[in-house]
Amino acid sequence: MVSVLQNVAIDCADAYALAQFWSKVTGRPMHPEDKPGDPEIQLPLAEGPALYFNQVPEPKTIKNRVHVCLRPETSRDQEVERLLGLGATLVADRRNPDGSGWAVLADPEGNEFCVLRSESDRAAMSS
Repeated sequence: MVSVLQNVAIDCADAYALAQFWSKVTGRPMHPEDKPGDPEIQLPLAEGPALYFNQVPEPKTIKNRVHVCLRPETSRDQEVERLLGLGATLVADRRNPDGSGWAVLADPEGNEFCVLRSESDRAAMSS
């Protein structure tokens, strides 16, 4: 027997606002009935588990023990710039001069996530 990963839960102070940010990140629409003040919002992704935003009273205080990693359709560096424009912040730049590595960003509530190299970035390094 096995278990199926249903969703990735993200505790937050404002479920609606954070779901809006991640909707822009992933290009996936929020449900039309979601509204400001909703304490729980699920954002279904095109593939894989959903992102589930759960409003909690306590603020984030330490580094995430679990985080999501994004593989962009465009280049990693272009995606990092796009996400910074959406309100993410750069936490740690692990990009290397040879093009390898990743960037650690945080969403507007401080939850860390990584932006990996795209498939085209990876292909360019192997040729």
